[in-house]
Amino acid sequence: MHVKELFDLTGKVALVTGGSRGLGLSMAHALGEAGAAVAITARRDQWLRAAEDELRAARIECLAATCDVADQSSVDRVVSDVLRRFKHIDVLVNNAGTSWGAPAAEMPLDKWRQVLDTNATGCFLMSQAVGRDMMRAGGSIINITSVMGLSGIAPDVLDAVGYTASKGAIVSLTKDLAVKWATYGIRVNAVAPGFFETRLTTAVLDRARSRIEQLIPMARIGAPGELKGIAVFLASAASSYVTGQVIAVDGGKTAW
Repeated sequence: MHVKELFDLTGKVALVTGGSRGLGLSMAHALGEAGAAVAITARRDQWLRAAEDELRAARIECLAATCDVADQSSVDRVVSDVLRRFKHIDVLVNNAGTSWGAPAAEMPLDKWRQVLDTNATGCFLMSQAVGRDMMRAGGSIINITSVMGLSGIAPDVLDAVGYTASKGAIVSLTKDLAVKWATYGIRVNAVAPGFFETRLTTAVLDRARSRIEQLIPMARIGAPGELKGIAVFLASAASSYVTGQVIAVDGGKTAW
């Protein structure tokens, strides 16, 4: 294949959870720009319809649906709706996530469970539901973890132990599913973003941006669009021999 064809997603169908804004919407744009039809989900309808209109205005075929990824019936319903509309799912981006900040000694149990249920269990439930369809013809699952799932971080920067634990769980889930499902032609990889400007990081960046930038060799946080290339790479034939990997997109933070 010509190198440009390796990145071509024409005829493919991608499902992006947490796709109504931020990094999820950016990756949905990337996959659509590469030729895929895109389904996006979000727990609330508040930003979902605007995101759907934005993608369609960019001439990307799009389906938008509300979904609580921590609820199995909600996941099964959405996956069935996407399959009914598009007949197959070739790419899954598990991007939906949440966080709760509190010192570890004071973390409320209900908030710990809420974060783990959304981030880790939600990633598993969606992978399970989509994986059953991918077992017929293969596909690519891209799990969005975080550099926080690769190492600890000073509490004055981020004190959210449930979030870091959930992102570490996604790293292990990625590697094990890659081994379990390779025989079906399903590749499972993870992207570990560093700090980007998102709804979840606004308060952290407002408080500790200069401190965070001192921890990054490139001395800046991620810019809008800087996950688009890695999403297309992992979704496409360009990464056909890549599975079970965690790729940090962090300006060099994990290289110190």
